[in-house]
Amino acid sequence: MSDSRQYILTNTRIATMQEGQDSYGLIPDGAIVVERDAILWSGSKADLPREYADAQVHSLDGRLITPGLIDCHTHIVFGGDRAREFEMRLEGASYEEVARAGGGIVSTVKATRDADLETLVAEALPRLDALIAEGVTTVEIKSGYGLDRETELNMLRAARRLAELRDVRVKTSFLGAHAVPAEYAGRADAYIDDVCIPALQAAHAEDLVDVVDGFCEGIAFDATQIRRVFEAAKALGLPVKLHAEQLSNIGGTQLAAEFGALSADHVEYATDDDAAALAKSGTVAVILPGAFYTLRETQMPPIDSFRKHGVPMALATDCNPGSSPMTSLLLTMNMGCTLFRMTPEEALAGVTRNAAQALGMTNQGQIAPGMRADLAIWDVKHPAELAYRIGFNPLHKRISGGAL
Repeated sequence: MSDSRQYILTNTRIATMQEGQDSYGLIPDGAIVVERDAILWSGSKADLPREYADAQVHSLDGRLITPGLIDCHTHIVFGGDRAREFEMRLEGASYEEVARAGGGIVSTVKATRDADLETLVAEALPRLDALIAEGVTTVEIKSGYGLDRETELNMLRAARRLAELRDVRVKTSFLGAHAVPAEYAGRADAYIDDVCIPALQAAHAEDLVDVVDGFCEGIAFDATQIRRVFEAAKALGLPVKLHAEQLSNIGGTQLAAEFGALSADHVEYATDDDAAALAKSGTVAVILPGAFYTLRETQMPPIDSFRKHGVPMALATDCNPGSSPMTSLLLTMNMGCTLFRMTPEEALAGVTRNAAQALGMTNQGQIAPGMRADLAIWDVKHPAELAYRIGFNPLHKRISGGAL
């Protein structure tokens, strides 16, 4: 079917995931009218306006339909792998010990620098395809494994290329402030001035950047150094987000709130005061259970504080070669529930409505008139099944930009 035609999806349970609605915004016997890449109408089948009587009808035979899933935090473009470090951690080494021994992010830097653009794209495609196969229609992809001008740009070029090769929306994040490369060891400030900010400016000039990110942590950059990166992003008119409070609390969440960041991610060591600051700034807390699980962490993010203060919570795979080698957003939902006691409804909101907010995308993540027609159709009876099952993919069909 051409995506330029008007059609109706009917005989379906709809989880609209609209803001302010309870129980998933569930419509037991619903219909959705799509034209081109947008939703024209949605609601109860009994209330379908007569003006759409001539539209082509597709019965979903009682299946569930949700917004297309959104993975709002990934590092899927990289070279090499870090399976040996997985072994090291199981033998007792901590994440910090692996990093300080020359492993961690820095070990991926060498492999990524050695890979050309075509290799980066080819190696990322299977990871992207795994996400798409689970109903993902939008994915965020970060740089951050180049840590030099050309490789950072190449990673972002690869991310843009992936969007051309697959029917998926890609949002790019410049993460030059991810780690201090070996050639700048002990000179983090010089790296920010000599490499990170100039690379950001060059990537922006090439239209490769949608958002600017950073890693605010003891093994990476402090809040003062990240502030300089954020100020450079602000000068370019780019929004920001931040890896904050993953392994300790050094003020990253407060900095993210001060700059009105789209999101603060990880946030295991965030406090109640941090949650209040995020609520005031409208910043989304992105929960990343894959890294918590892989690193065998014990400090859980303050989910109750986020609830109390009304901080939107998103969930994402954090797909990366070291701390979260995971390409399943459905498993991420289950982990959010089992590890952090999020509810299945919070989990689904976390990969739809709140994930869209974490990327600054106002026309996605909900089923409502005017929203982009990114939809996922599931062979399940109730939305809770999406978070309940483990290692099971019930996707029936994915609709991206209205195209069946």
